[in-house]
Amino acid sequence: MSDAVLFEARADGIAVITLNRPETRNALAKDVRAGLADAWDRFERDSALRVAILTGAGEKAFCAGGDLKEMVDTGMKVPPRDMFALPYDTIELSKPTIAAVNGAAFAGGWMLAQSCDLCVASSTATFAITEVKVGRSSPWASPLIHMIPQRIMMEILLTGKPITAQRAYEIGLVNRIAEPGQLLDAALDLAGEILVGAPLSVRAARETVMLATEMGRSAALQAARHASEYCYNSEDAQEGPRAFAEKRTPQWKGL
Repeated sequence: MSDAVLFEARADGIAVITLNRPETRNALAKDVRAGLADAWDRFERDSALRVAILTGAGEKAFCAGGDLKEMVDTGMKVPPRDMFALPYDTIELSKPTIAAVNGAAFAGGWMLAQSCDLCVASSTATFAITEVKVGRSSPWASPLIHMIPQRIMMEILLTGKPITAQRAYEIGLVNRIAEPGQLLDAALDLAGEILVGAPLSVRAARETVMLATEMGRSAALQAARHASEYCYNSEDAQEGPRAFAEKRTPQWKGL
């Protein structure tokens, strides 16, 4: 792993991934992009890790977006399809992710926060899709329509103006707000709540949400039933009710 992105594999099954270029507001330069791709791959392949938290180093920025200097130097027009390792787009993850937004999440920073399954934000964090300010575009923002109302999305994209963490919470972009010094703890608490659940049940639940997002009602029901069969047929599906009946904590095997 490059020092541009730090990776902490905790004993409790949580991976903490940190964009580590605070001097450039954690902008998505080449080394950060490569480090993030490696981090997501490491998280996905390690069966001991069940939840990932993505955050940024420093107090000012989660991620300021793309490296504009690189775009100028390379004369970049349409970004390459594989430029960013983005969950639900260019990479596939089977486990939950949480964005812990510690500061400004602008343009590509918003993109990263949006691509995570859940979002915890510092009370001092700000969010913006600023592409209209620099003559670029934000096609990656299209899934946002499933998260916030259309007219709010329209205003955010057309004006490029930042919104506060509180506003992001009000419109449904952010799950929880924490004071700056308590942000990571709040994200870890949320991850811990997920870890209590049976691993296969969590995976099926995550798939159900995304299937419901992408499909119509009937198709989503059919696909979600299929996605849940492995969970229902697992040992954990018997262990859960047994533990409840015996008034003890279930011992999940993920099998």
